[in-house]
Amino acid sequence: MTIKENKVADGIELVVEGRLDTGTAPQLEAELNKIPKIKMNLYINLSGIDYVSSAGLRVILLAHKVMLPTGGKMILRSPSAFCMQVLEATGMDKVLNKE
Repeated sequence: MTIKENKVADGIELVVEGRLDTGTAPQLEAELNKIPKIKMNLYINLSGIDYVSSAGLRVILLAHKVMLPTGGKMILRSPSAFCMQVLEATGMDKVLNKE
């Protein structure tokens, strides 16, 4: 899995590509721990994700929970078809912000 960080006008975008599973979820969690805990938007671009497991979903939900107290938002950007299928099957598509 690769993660690229981009600065955007209203926050930070993490572009995640590859598999988001038990082996790689800690890598994304480590990146999330580096994000400043200030009011801004955190975009997680999932367009390049081939596979996401429950461990990956846990880290995505963690990102959402980290941003709530700051007054900012975590927004999923361009989830791949596989990601959308998993988000819909788990009901997370109704909880998380998407664009």
